Amino acid sequence: MLKTETPSTAHADLDLYATPALLHAFVNDQVQAVEAVRAAIPQLEVALDQALPRIQAGGRLLYAGAGTSGRLGVLDSVELKPTFGWPRERAVAVLAGGEGAMFVAVEGAEDDRALGAADIAALKPGPNDVLLALAASGGTPYVLGAIEAARAGGALTVGFANNPGAPVIESAELGVLLDTGSEVISGSTRLKAGSAQKMALNTFSSSLMVRLHKVYGNLMVDVQATNAKLVRRTVALTMRATGCDEAAARAALDQCAQSVKWAIVVIKLGVTPELAKARLDAAHGSVRAALKA
Repeated sequence: MLKTETPSTAHADLDLYATPALLHAFVNDQVQAVEAVRAAIPQLEVALDQALPRIQAGGRLLYAGAGTSGRLGVLDSVELKPTFGWPRERAVAVLAGGEGAMFVAVEGAEDDRALGAADIAALKPGPNDVLLALAASGGTPYVLGAIEAARAGGALTVGFANNPGAPVIESAELGVLLDTGSEVISGSTRLKAGSAQKMALNTFSSSLMVRLHKVYGNLMVDVQATNAKLVRRTVALTMRATGCDEAAARAALDQCAQSVKWAIVVIKLGVTPELAKARLDAAHGSVRAALKA
């Protein structure tokens, strides 16, 4: 029996727990998710180092999964644009059962290997693309089909699974094992297995964005000001990075199409927006390099 399916010996009488003990059981079990991701850091490092040059060359992040794993892939992909200004067309997720499966479980779709292959093949994967393939069990046919199609197109494939020796890890070029063990509710991988997958994805994609100069210091300087909260954030980030007042930050942002990194260079160097943009472009979007150029 898979570790993720094995009933927890620590909580055999879960339904008899008093409310405080019940809540503690769920929360405390999540510590194992953190430990699993920490143990996978060497594997994530290899994946990051191999993915970076492909993405720098214009490749895409592709995600494939079913059920909870698939939804977590969708979540990671859609949050890259507002947080880092990453183009939507360069972070594409496929989910067994299609978009509707985000809201209503389509249970049988995960068993269709040909469907996974077709969904990825439709994206025309190439040598600069990176597929993040997710399956808690590690044997989901839909995900295995996705890996097969991505490899056929020359894409780098990274398999994430929560069971040692999982086919998803073995069939991908690179594997990330998130060994979270049994769940408090046996087999419910929406619990700590899902938490570990989300942490691993967040860690991988955020680290990639840092390497792509989407962060200056620890500030998200490519954030997209698409709502009132994010408009306020762009102003606050510009002020924090430069030490200027709110009026100066807003004025610079207005001159720089609301781009925080562009406004930072304008303010810190005291140059025109045109010159600041030229320096940023020459520095491949790196604020630090643009300030030193």
